Amino acid sequence: MFVDSATIHVHAGKGGNGAMSFRREKYVPKGGPDGGDGGRGGNVSLKVNPALRTLLDFRYQHQYRAKNGSPGEGRNRTGRDGDSLVIHLPPGTMVFRADTGELLGDLVDAGQELVVAKGGRPGRGNARFATSTIRAPRRWEEGEPGEELAIRLELKLIADIGLVGAPNAGKSTLLSVLTDARPKIADYPFTTLTPNLGLTRFGQWNSALIADIPGLIEGAHRGKGLGHDFLKHIERTRLLLMLVDCSLPDPPKEYNSLRDELRLFNPRLLDRPIVAILTKSDLRPEGNESLPAGFELAISSVTGDGIPELKALLWDRLAPLLNAG
Repeated sequence: MFVDSATIHVHAGKGGNGAMSFRREKYVPKGGPDGGDGGRGGNVSLKVNPALRTLLDFRYQHQYRAKNGSPGEGRNRTGRDGDSLVIHLPPGTMVFRADTGELLGDLVDAGQELVVAKGGRPGRGNARFATSTIRAPRRWEEGEPGEELAIRLELKLIADIGLVGAPNAGKSTLLSVLTDARPKIADYPFTTLTPNLGLTRFGQWNSALIADIPGLIEGAHRGKGLGHDFLKHIERTRLLLMLVDCSLPDPPKEYNSLRDELRLFNPRLLDRPIVAILTKSDLRPEGNESLPAGFELAISSVTGDGIPELKALLWDRLAPLLNAG
């Protein structure tokens, strides 16, 4: 199951209370104060784990709490700090305050960490309040509560190549041919209801991650069909591969419609390199083998026609982008 959004509540640990204590030693009947400070409450932080791909775990667990600091003790012993809690997230997760929508962080790089709730300050023990005039203070402090808030997590896939096309354009079939992914494939629209990822190899040493995005229909930028839920997943891709079914009456019109949906959702998407191809070339009407303007290749994922040429074309366009970082 692919889950790309979730809301969780995080609670940082409470600071430990300071201690009130006095020295009790032989031959020192009136020992001074020796109450130690409490320990600091544990933080809650989020950390990128490249092994994760979805936010599925957060569908079943919503509350996350760090440990409280321990109280101080006599003999000026400081309480133990509370253990911090680290929550692991997939790369590409954006973190928002649930109440205000404020963006707290965009977690992209492996190992990147963001503290979202700080532990409470510890209370001071009575030894801290001794002065030249107050030698036996009975004052001590309680530890402060840790920060608590609700955060909304939103995952945007990070892939090198994003497959874009109308429902039933052949994206899932192509993904299964180019990679080891096994998406659901059938001859009807909206077979793909969640994004699929697969790794394709270019020779012995090079590879790229490909994302199959659910099909776009007219009005997708307004949320029609699967709209906003999945358009966001192509915002992080380096290269867009647009697929148009060559058996349609007017492939260029379909191609322009796809570009319009991307532009209306986020105009910057059209600044990405785009490779436009015709799919299902085995169904192309006889006598119509020429490529319409704007298209670079015609392929058939069923027969394999054009697949080697497509891989070569994709690597030719992608390699400079990878080298540029």
